[in-house]
This record gives sequence, C-alpha cells and structure tokens, in this order.
Amino acid sequence: MKERNMIMQVHKNTTQTFSTSRGRQALLAGFRDGIPIGAGYFAVAFSLGIAARSAGLTAFQGFLASLLTNASAGEYAVFSLIGANAAYLEIVIITIITNARYLLMSCALSQKLSPDTPLSLRLLTGFGITDEIFGISIARPGFLSPWYSFGALLFASPCWASGTALGIIAGNMLPGRVVSALSVALFGMFLAVIIPPARQNKIVAGLVLISFAASWSATVLPWISSLSDGTRTILLTVVISSAAALLFPVHDRPQDQKGE
Repeated sequence: MKERNMIMQVHKNTTQTFSTSRGRQALLAGFRDGIPIGAGYFAVAFSLGIAARSAGLTAFQGFLASLLTNASAGEYAVFSLIGANAAYLEIVIITIITNARYLLMSCALSQKLSPDTPLSLRLLTGFGITDEIFGISIARPGFLSPWYSFGALLFASPCWASGTALGIIAGNMLPGRVVSALSVALFGMFLAVIIPPARQNKIVAGLVLISFAASWSATVLPWISSLSDGTRTILLTVVISSAAALLFPVHDRPQDQKGE
C-alpha cells in the first residue's frame, strides 16, 4: 500500500510539472503572438484617447477604462455618451449592445477549451477576448490552453490602455491626418488574422468574401442600416456562421483533440 501511494504521488507530481511546463509554453507563445496586436492597439488607441479627452476624462481615467473594457467600439460609444452627459443607465445599455458580439466569441472559444478547464480560467479567458485575440486563439490547433490567451492579453491590454492615456495627454496636438493613419493599423491586424486560414481553406476564403459583401450591404440596405454597428455584426455573425455550420460541418478528428 505504501509503495502504491508513493507511485501515485510521483505520477501526480509528474503530471503537475508537465501541466505547468505546457502552461508556461502556451503563455510565452501567446505573449509572442500578442506583440504585433499590442503594437497595433497602441497606435489605434491614440484616437480613442483624443475622444476620451473631449469627453473630459483624465489620463488615469482613460487608462483604467481601456484596461477594464478592452473594446474599441464600446469605449468610443461610452466616451461619446459621457461627453453628452447621458444617464448611467443609458451608458450601461449602450455598452452591453456594442459589446454583445463578445458573447458569441466567448461561446465559440469555450468549445476550444479542454473539458477539464476550471470555471475561473474560462471566465478570465472570456474577459480577455478581443477581436484579434479571438482570431489568433480560435486558429490554434487542438484544445486551446487558456494561458495562450492570457499571454496575448498580457502584452496587448497594457498597450491599449497606455495608448489611450497618451492620446488623452497628446489631445489635439496631433494632426488629423496622423490620427486617421494610425486608425488604419487596426484593419491591417484584421487582415493578418483572416488571410492565412483563407489561403489554406477555400471554404473559409469564400465565407470571408461573403462576410465582406454582407457587411457592406448591411450599411446601405433599408432597416438594417439603421441598426448600430454592434447589432449588425451580431446578426451577420449568427446568420453566416449558422449557414456555414449547416452547409460545411467540421467533423472532429483524433488530432484535433490533442492539447497544446
């Protein structure tokens, strides 16, 4: 019995060490992949900081808002409402609507996590979801280690918050053309996320093109064009992803169940 307990303890220690090593590797990989995302966030957040300053926020308030929110469209909407002296309830409702797409991303990403992932790590993974971090996380082969997402967020989030604070400090000192040019960096990051899988899979490439066309059409078609950007994004995401899942289902393969 004593020997059996010793063997079980050795096995437990080995498993914990292996798990810690895998988590450390995933954290470093996420941090590495989060560097270009953070650089883009830092540049784009300058224009967000200018909007925050127009709403009367200090650099610390802007830094804290970006650190806790991690949402560009949501923050732009909130800062605009703050500048207009909107009611707290209105600000809360608009924030929920503009950020509702992250609920869909969280549901999708939860399917990538191992079934034994603790609830606390699942919640933290959901908190750290942004469009770009979701893109690189969902593209990982096999089960997703939450530490990969944490690593990407570890670099990207401070860059986003710092860029907002510096944008508030800079104020209107930067020329309008410079601010507009910095905002283009965000679109470059989106392209970097979708182009590699689109080149590898014709179905993905077709869905990307359909998404572009549908997104543009939604801005000019009657009724739907009057909806907010976040609401249109949710509707298009549900419709296109549901159609893709029905027409082109992805069957689980043995290698997809391997951890990172």
